[in-house]
Amino acid sequence: MRRAKFTRLPRSARGGFTLIEVLLAAGLLVAGMSMILGVFNFGSAMSRTAELRSLASGTVEAVMHDLEETLFPLLEDGNVGAPIPIKDRPVPGRKGVIYSVTATGHEASVDPDEFGLGAGLPREYVVEVNVQWQSSGVKKSETWSTIMLREVPFGARMRKLLGSGS
Repeated sequence: MRRAKFTRLPRSARGGFTLIEVLLAAGLLVAGMSMILGVFNFGSAMSRTAELRSLASGTVEAVMHDLEETLFPLLEDGNVGAPIPIKDRPVPGRKGVIYSVTATGHEASVDPDEFGLGAGLPREYVVEVNVQWQSSGVKKSETWSTIMLREVPFGARMRKLLGSGS
């Protein structure tokens, strides 16, 4: 019986990868996947930021609309009165969010020709709004100032006129 003789094939004729080639490919795969996951993480953070800004913008819009409708009362003679103090009023459409307002008249804006119950009141008011809410068990607040005219919107005037039967 003859023994079979095994001969070694030259390096270029053998199939497969070396250990270094496999480790290098795995390292490139891990680096690529971590970059892709980093992009997804960045995208989700940007999405959350946009959502929070949208909620904040909607809250400010709701507060300003509420102030335009209710800050200055319409008096019986049709004039507009001094601002009503607002403390811890819920923001319309925003559960768990409240706001407080202080309005300070700008004395240079008093109209000397105005008559009636609103006479002698400033026409312009610096309105400081403080919004408070709770997030993750922590109370938070934000304050901003704006200038508002002492006036009642046309719709509120019409509701009062039609509601009184005049």
